Amino acid sequence: MLNLISLKKLFLLALALHAIYIQAQQIESWITTPDRNTLFQQQSEKITFGDEQGKGLPIIIDDRQEYQIMDGFGFALTEGSAFHLNRMSANARENILKEMFRNDVNNVGFSYIRLTLGASDLNNLVYSYNDLPDGEKDTRLKKFNLGHDYDDVIPVMKEILKIVPDIKIMASPWSAPVWMKTNNNVQGGALKKEYYNVYAQYFVKYIQQMAKEGINIDAVTIQNEPLNSRNTPSMPWYWQEHNEFVRDHLGPAFKEAGIETKIVIFDHNCDRPDYPLAILSDAITAQYVDGSAFHHYRGYLSGMSIVHWARPDKNIYFTEQMLTERPDSRTINIALSVKRLLIDVTRNWSKNVVLWNYGANPLNDPHTDNGGCSMCQGAITIDGDHVTRNIAYYTIAHASKFVRPGSVRISSTHPFDSGVDITEDEERAEVRRTTVVEHSDVLPNVAFKTAEGKIVLIVANDSWSRNQVKVQYNGRFANLPLAPGSVGTFIW
Repeated sequence: MLNLISLKKLFLLALALHAIYIQAQQIESWITTPDRNTLFQQQSEKITFGDEQGKGLPIIIDDRQEYQIMDGFGFALTEGSAFHLNRMSANARENILKEMFRNDVNNVGFSYIRLTLGASDLNNLVYSYNDLPDGEKDTRLKKFNLGHDYDDVIPVMKEILKIVPDIKIMASPWSAPVWMKTNNNVQGGALKKEYYNVYAQYFVKYIQQMAKEGINIDAVTIQNEPLNSRNTPSMPWYWQEHNEFVRDHLGPAFKEAGIETKIVIFDHNCDRPDYPLAILSDAITAQYVDGSAFHHYRGYLSGMSIVHWARPDKNIYFTEQMLTERPDSRTINIALSVKRLLIDVTRNWSKNVVLWNYGANPLNDPHTDNGGCSMCQGAITIDGDHVTRNIAYYTIAHASKFVRPGSVRISSTHPFDSGVDITEDEERAEVRRTTVVEHSDVLPNVAFKTAEGKIVLIVANDSWSRNQVKVQYNGRFANLPLAPGSVGTFIW
């Protein structure tokens, strides 16, 4: 049997080997610079962990503290996006879809899709799956049909699914069929209460019909922007109506039909955390609800954390944000975009990041004329077979390529976290002093651990003067080059 001395030697040897392993770990770097000279490119410089060097507090990575599990990063595949993709030559479309969705060394691996359940405001035309002549009703939904989705959305989705069969898909409606609404119009109005159950079956049929096409819907939201009646299409809901629909109709309908698609509430701006929390306060409704979805056109991203703090048993999703730049811009405001839409969104508990939208043409078409978004640029601009990659593309790429579905967010120092500064005594160099610093003042960052055990650190250098990032992991240090205005994804 091993004696205590032998056990101690083995323990010390294990510690020494672990220290050598950490020191020898090479850090892979992918960088985007504001001058556009480097756009999400891997760097050749090899960086390893070693002894502490340089002044300032480090970003401390602690993979023992875990938070939310990530579902993915991507965009909305609107009818307009699919329209342009479907009119490219087959070879050009295959190349750009592989680049966007394949997860390998040469591609960016977008891993989440939001579909529009019916038409959105980025459509060539407005339609539902049960459009009828004026005065007609179809309470049994005998005329339900995916209709115009067969033209472009479904064919493009099938091509994407060949590349990544298990991609997460969420669907959101902009409006019910007009015959179900109080104003008989695609814009505004409300769902008539007499059709709540019919509309619940409308969701059921959509999920079932898409499944028959091989498109499995992981989650649905009840309504895109339920507090916005100005879009075409649109359909506002008060929270009481939203709650009643889920509690008494949609939840039971899914249960009866054996549908496992998640129900996600709200799907609107961060300035109204009271809306989803009011719904979740109904215990019956809450049992059907997986989580709450948010946009960021108003309010603060901390609104998502407010909902998480009140209901940590429910998930948080980030489902929409427009991100644009001038087509001829010589610079790219990548640091601000990544800070806000990757770092801040995931630090506020979101399981995903979905921007608006995958693609448009050089005129940002199509969009509806009355309440449609005329400035909504895609992640890519599609001009025939020519593709331009825009700021939204590079923003999401900094996460999607390496933070794969199933990765978990882990602890890393926030700029406003307290820190500990260890310094030499002013008179006696052999003596160490510690000072608690109120704010660590590190660069904005977020860290993840992948299913394979790799660490992914995303950093946005939003400063004018700092040229590197100091990182501490398991007691070892690395200084990572990162120019002002740049973004880095670092993997080890």
